[in-house]
Amino acid sequence: MDKKEPRIRIIKNGPYLVSGNIPLSEKIIVPRGAGYIYQEGRTLPQRATYSLCRCGKTKTPPFCDGAHVASHFDGTETACKNGYHVRAARIAGAGLDLLDDGRCAFARFCHRDSGDAWELAEDSASEFHHKEAIIAANECPAGRLTAVEKDGTIHEPDYSPAIEILQDPEERVSAGIFVKGSVPIESSDGSEYEIRNRVVLCRCGMSGN
Repeated sequence: MDKKEPRIRIIKNGPYLVSGNIPLSEKIIVPRGAGYIYQEGRTLPQRATYSLCRCGKTKTPPFCDGAHVASHFDGTETACKNGYHVRAARIAGAGLDLLDDGRCAFARFCHRDSGDAWELAEDSASEFHHKEAIIAANECPAGRLTAVEKDGTIHEPDYSPAIEILQDPEERVSAGIFVKGSVPIESSDGSEYEIRNRVVLCRCGMSGN
């Protein structure tokens, strides 16, 4: 393995070790109409390798400060490692379908002024709702939703490797870690999760998956 390639390694009961010069930024989720947009947050230091907190106890967020040791953090991974297309249900719409694997980070970008992704897919016979359904699915940071044309064409945003620390002031919480651009994620047991273009990782230590 080329150690310079972008990569995230999960440390047993510890942080996410990020390597490969992955750009790091902070984004703030803010409402706009019935939907949401990102605003730029703090400027974060850029490093070739860095550790992001996974236990939610750090005093230097988003970076790890070793608090997982003192708090006896149990970071046992419980997420299913089956592939997305095995996990996801296919929901048929009028003009296109949605794949939905249920892994929600509650970022709410699936909501548009004209409806949510499921409503838009259902009504996707119209050109407007068809386009809106694709946008709603593509903007799901967790990668839960994928828009699929009736001919099998899969819509996916074009992302380069990057990590965005999400903040959610409307819900009065710090949100997850948005990993973009097909960054490999290595489990603490040495195996790899399926490489996805979009995924959100927990940083509060309380996720059920």
